[in-house]
Amino acid sequence: MDFVGSHILSVDQFDRGDIDRVFAVADDMRIYADRARITRVLQGAILSNMFFEPSTRTRISFGCAFNLLGGDVRETTEVKASSLAKGESLYDTARVMSGYSDVIVMRHPEAGSVAEFAAASRVPVINAGDGPNEHPSQALLDLYTIQSEMESRGKGIDGLRIALVGDLKYGRAVHSLCKLLSLYDNVHYKLVSPAGLGAPENITKELRARNHLVEEYDQLEAGIHNADILYVTRTQEERFPTQEDADRYRGLFRLNNEIYTENCEPNTVIMHPLPRDSRSEARELDDDLFQNPNLAIFRQTDNGVLIRMALFALVLDVASQVHNHAQPVTWYTARRFSEV
Repeated sequence: MDFVGSHILSVDQFDRGDIDRVFAVADDMRIYADRARITRVLQGAILSNMFFEPSTRTRISFGCAFNLLGGDVRETTEVKASSLAKGESLYDTARVMSGYSDVIVMRHPEAGSVAEFAAASRVPVINAGDGPNEHPSQALLDLYTIQSEMESRGKGIDGLRIALVGDLKYGRAVHSLCKLLSLYDNVHYKLVSPAGLGAPENITKELRARNHLVEEYDQLEAGIHNADILYVTRTQEERFPTQEDADRYRGLFRLNNEIYTENCEPNTVIMHPLPRDSRSEARELDDDLFQNPNLAIFRQTDNGVLIRMALFALVLDVASQVHNHAQPVTWYTARRFSEV
């Protein structure tokens, strides 16, 4: 794809060459994300961060990524804080906000809403999650993490064995990751979910049509054997018709160190798009996993900044100029003196 000036709305836009390009630029961003250097390549540029659903990691990391490139960030964090609450259309909002911005990142609870917004925007729009549909930047950072973790074990993504665990019906991060992984060869998908929360049929049909092995399980222990990656998700309670419906699933699948040790290979990587549900009745990832070196969830979140920096650099056409605007770091940063 031609990244310059493009919207990033779906993982369907990417082929393997595009992914390699994003990852190469992300690698180049590490010295800035690690605070070894500063760059001001986007000085004067404005990002409008428009989040109409709750978010911590995605919203903050997009803003952090833009700031690390030298740009400024404007935030809209809920519908009632915008004129959408007064009945303004997505079209009008897009026309207005794109006049104030150089790039827009948007999260919205309705599937297809970000694409509708982008159609009216005069600047590039990046989809930060549209309801249960897609989350392309999350899938890219997840895939980047998988590649990094597998390389450290002398493996690649081709031939990967991945167990995706939890709410696979409503988990947009799962949907996008499955699609990206399908671009690789001979991926073995182990889809592990409670009855009623299985992956959508259109996803599984697409994976099988691309000659990948897809197995479906409704028991945790049976599904996590022989996997390189465990990708665990929480119950997406905000997508359920009622809270009572969501409560029926909370806590059904819980991974702790004992279950991991008894059922997983010694180097199986544990991932989670976060937030994990840490309430006592849920705990899909137990705290006793924090001492497990294969727990990659915080390496995963750090990688989100790299990927989002790369997307901004590519879309705004500054990837080749970043180092030309580099400066020394002038403040104390713990990252200089600790393992990143």
